[in-house]
Amino acid sequence: MLLPVGDDNRDRTTTPLINYFFIIANILVFVFLQDIGTNEEFTYSFSLVPGEIVSGKDIVTGGGVYSDPQSGERIYVTGLQPTPYPVYITFFTSMFMHGGIAHLFGNMLFLFIFGDNIEHRLGHFRYFIFYLIVGVLASASHIIVTYMFGGNTLIPVLGASGAISGVLAAYLVLYPKKRVRVLLFYFLTEVPAVFAIGLWFVFQLVSGIGMLGGGIESGVAYGAHIGGFISGLLLVGFFLIGRKRVK
Repeated sequence: MLLPVGDDNRDRTTTPLINYFFIIANILVFVFLQDIGTNEEFTYSFSLVPGEIVSGKDIVTGGGVYSDPQSGERIYVTGLQPTPYPVYITFFTSMFMHGGIAHLFGNMLFLFIFGDNIEHRLGHFRYFIFYLIVGVLASASHIIVTYMFGGNTLIPVLGASGAISGVLAAYLVLYPKKRVRVLLFYFLTEVPAVFAIGLWFVFQLVSGIGMLGGGIESGVAYGAHIGGFISGLLLVGFFLIGRKRVK
């Protein structure tokens, strides 16, 4: 287990206002709009659904009772709910929603550690646009993978992971040697960013390939993670054009 817990910010001289905005927005949406995950009608209205994006139509399905194959517990699952706006808005709304407290905490931890440095390097406005674009491209990657490998196109996807994957890629490009504090099994140590982020990406890649071999509905959108990461790698240089190096 390798979990990043911090990095060396001695060279950052700006306040990451946009990064703070993204973190606060994600928390507020989860607490007040998703009601800490209990407001399933909101969640199933504004999550991204591949079938809706491809068809351009809002799809509403009824709920159902399903049995957990391991515990045998019967669980009621809410169906897809109406989206009061064109379905393409879910490219953005889904980016600020999460499936649970652990999901939110993990994403916000990564964003807090790595996002401030990218904002410092790109500038506030460019970082804002970069984050949204890689998030959209991550969702598009998930849709493509879902259709290519015969996944269920009505399973909604949500979370900031795709956009954050793009941020990690930008960090890898811009700060490959920066020291990152990680919890490695039960020990706290420091490793170069290229090792911490590179190992994370390898895990996403291996897990994604394994998912394709054993059924695409794993509960984790590895296609979005990989797509967001590749998007970040390809786009960060473009966003640096004309940007003076800050101290």
